[in-house]
Amino acid sequence: MTDFYRLPLDERAEHLRTLARDALLRWGVEDCEPEIVKYRENAVFRVETADGRDAVLRVHRHGYHSDASLRSELAWMEALHAEGIDVAVVIPSAAGARFESVQVAGVPEPRQVDMLTWMPGIPIGTLEEGLNPAIQDVHTVFVGVGRLCARLHNQTEAWTLPAAFTRHAWDREGLVGPEPLWGRFWEAAALGAGERRLIERARASADEALTAYGRSPRRFGLIHADFNLDNMLLEGERVIPLDFDDCGFGWHLFDLATVWTIYHGSEIAEAIRAGVVEGYRSARDLPDEELAHMPLFELARAFSYLGWVHTRSETASAQALAPEVAQLACTLAEAYLRV
Repeated sequence: MTDFYRLPLDERAEHLRTLARDALLRWGVEDCEPEIVKYRENAVFRVETADGRDAVLRVHRHGYHSDASLRSELAWMEALHAEGIDVAVVIPSAAGARFESVQVAGVPEPRQVDMLTWMPGIPIGTLEEGLNPAIQDVHTVFVGVGRLCARLHNQTEAWTLPAAFTRHAWDREGLVGPEPLWGRFWEAAALGAGERRLIERARASADEALTAYGRSPRRFGLIHADFNLDNMLLEGERVIPLDFDDCGFGWHLFDLATVWTIYHGSEIAEAIRAGVVEGYRSARDLPDEELAHMPLFELARAFSYLGWVHTRSETASAQALAPEVAQLACTLAEAYLRV
């Protein structure tokens, strides 16, 4: 690990701001001070384009996506936009590239950098603080979220993937295999010895169940995979999805489970779930027999969160969320094994 990764978060952010300033030159922007919006793994900045429009500049974390994988993410976003779904779209660099590779002193590796249109609206909430207090009608908002999920699943089921399209998979291997996408969650430092045994038993059971559930096109396809509150904006009655960084191939129920699993047991969890299911069914079939499998995907989502806080322990978000996520995973594991 280089000295950069031992720096406090705010100092790392400043180094990445320097990289963002340098990257803006690739878009013909010379006089803009990037305003940091979010820095968990990617650093996201609000900037202005050369013609004065607001935009988002993403400085990607090193090594998460290959160039081909990032091109695929951006290609899907462009296809969704063409379908009439409200998503940010790529602003090409002056050279016509979807993204640029940029390196500066103070940041140890070159970083992929892209620019996207700025989307209007208010955040539905954050992982750390929960639902935005400005939102009064929880059910109606999440009807919109469910409808959005269904529209994405309809689009991907009908879409012919471009040549060389590649993304990771939230499949059995990616969720409960020996090396899950977000880390070996059963080794999380937040777990005690008894809790680790519980998680390992639940992991083995989930492995069998995911294999039996199967991967038919009506159940499995390209998904957003990160529909937490941070990644959705509300603009009037429109729900706008953000941050396709984790999109990949996975089960549709996993996409839905992402919306509400972290709020399991809270007073708003049922309103969120009911709204999402109602909205989804307004645009795509979701039979009761499919919903009966949801505890499996809620458990898988909790496993992934546990892996995330375990492998991102240097971040403030992971440190703050680790005890809550460990408790959630154990609660869902116990409930799943009792059924």
